[in-house]
Amino acid sequence: MAHLRIALAQTNPVTGDLPANTAKLLDRTRQAAAGGAHLVVFTEMFLTGYPVEDLALRSSFVDASIAALEQAAVRLAEEGLGEVAVVVGHLDRARSGTGRTPRPGLPAGAPLDAAALLHRGAVVTRTAKHHLQNYGVFDERRYFVRGDRLPIFRLHGVDVAVAICEDLWQEGGPVTVAGQAGAGLLVVPNASPYERGKDDARLELVARRAREAGCALAYVNQVGGQDELVFDGASIVVGADGELVARAAQFREELLLVDLDLPAGGAEPGRTVHDAGDGSAITVDRFVLSGEPVTIGSPVAPPIAPRLDDLAGVYAALVLAVRDYVAKNGFESVVLALSGGIDSALTATIASDAIGPERVHVVLMPSRHSSGHSVTDAEELVRRQGVTAHLAPINGIVTAFEKEIDLTGAAAENLQARVRGMALMGLSNEHGHLVLTTGNKSELATGYSTLYGDSAGGFAPIKDVPKTMVWALARWRNSHTDDWFRMDVARPVPEHSITKEPSAELRPDQCDTDSLPPYEVLDPLLDDYVENDLGPAGLIAAGHDPALVARVIRLVDLAEHKRRRHPPGPKITPKNFGRDRRLPVTNRWSETT
Repeated sequence: MAHLRIALAQTNPVTGDLPANTAKLLDRTRQAAAGGAHLVVFTEMFLTGYPVEDLALRSSFVDASIAALEQAAVRLAEEGLGEVAVVVGHLDRARSGTGRTPRPGLPAGAPLDAAALLHRGAVVTRTAKHHLQNYGVFDERRYFVRGDRLPIFRLHGVDVAVAICEDLWQEGGPVTVAGQAGAGLLVVPNASPYERGKDDARLELVARRAREAGCALAYVNQVGGQDELVFDGASIVVGADGELVARAAQFREELLLVDLDLPAGGAEPGRTVHDAGDGSAITVDRFVLSGEPVTIGSPVAPPIAPRLDDLAGVYAALVLAVRDYVAKNGFESVVLALSGGIDSALTATIASDAIGPERVHVVLMPSRHSSGHSVTDAEELVRRQGVTAHLAPINGIVTAFEKEIDLTGAAAENLQARVRGMALMGLSNEHGHLVLTTGNKSELATGYSTLYGDSAGGFAPIKDVPKTMVWALARWRNSHTDDWFRMDVARPVPEHSITKEPSAELRPDQCDTDSLPPYEVLDPLLDDYVENDLGPAGLIAAGHDPALVARVIRLVDLAEHKRRRHPPGPKITPKNFGRDRRLPVTNRWSETT
């Protein structure tokens, strides 16, 4: 057996900031070297951040990524880190065949979702993702061409293969070939976004692929928020038998050091072509960095971080999403409308935990239809959390508008929401705050919101959170705290905001149930229609009331134009309103006719 100490650099890159990401690569490699690591593995497309979307189609950006990669190799050597092998994800381009000339059916410039091996001041080899995902939030066939090479390098006697993210999720390809070639360790850079329940699926998948390949597998995942995606880390190492060896924490940057006893490689260097088991062929390139085994001193105990429960994971994802959206887009503060209701209370709490209550501004904007407890509940949250509050009654503004334009019914009700939206956008314009909207997934699904009113803003922290989960998260936060939160308050959400009947308060004595079924009935139906794509027959077979099925389908379908105008917000479910679900606005198809 041979020995390796590997370091998984579970990191939070900033998309497009190549200098900052390169500096982080140097810093993490320095830490890994100090910890005695022989190999450091960074995440998928770490140098550029992930996803880069249409930046991949800009030749100038691809050039910059390639230059940053080559400079990083040189700088590692200059800082005395050249003997540490570094695998890092980056954006590359195919160097033969397609070249820079656009061809029908292929992205311009033939970009590659690539990973490179850096050692002794040079880019030793490059590889690229073989399986390109084209489902859910992913459009990789729009951006990349597939890779067809599997590098296997011998490091201190161990043959190490490199695959990338989706190569694990699909049958055949690099995992199959790694097994055929007898690799002793398969390292896999990833940028796998969070959604509820996915951590269990990942662990099962990684264990199965390790058994299929017959080798240990190191899976390193990105962490951090990127627009509507949140990456949760939870990097893992398993043995050839699929048993868990080490696991990093969720939603936090970490350098995971792991000692592995691995079989020594014996195959000769060279190039061979293998059947990938998916209808394609993959070329294996074998070469030697260092053939001599090394002795590891005092072994490090492999950490196995506990997994978060469901609500803790969702809440951490929302906090990290807000924290990173604010920081990475250069905002110093946020502002939101605080009504005293549960949605705005939870949004304010997430914001305070994300960036600190001293950077959170709330505006209380009661109207003639606001109940007395709306203001008192909002004021109680302000007292508990210490956010900056401004009281701005809107009666006078609404009345002035009504004197000039005659509005009735829903138009008159929505005027109040639009006045509030205008006030928030004005404060954003004046002070540079990021406006947070407070709508939840149940409201977005059914159109229970006002265009250019409560939907006006820059980021929507709970847009993928069903209403019933909004209550559950508020209760969870009132009984949990964490030193990772930037608000040290034990029970930040007023109890009355949780227990009172939800209402938009746009007309006298209004309740949500005037327009919608109870949320404990509505949310399971929305889940089956939106996330599971069940039609009317399937929904009825699942136990939903036929009349309610027809009504809810109509509400959801009619609200598509509203959702298109909503700001981005973090994805936490298997199918969010955004990149996951793409329906035409102009559409005469109806599930109920």
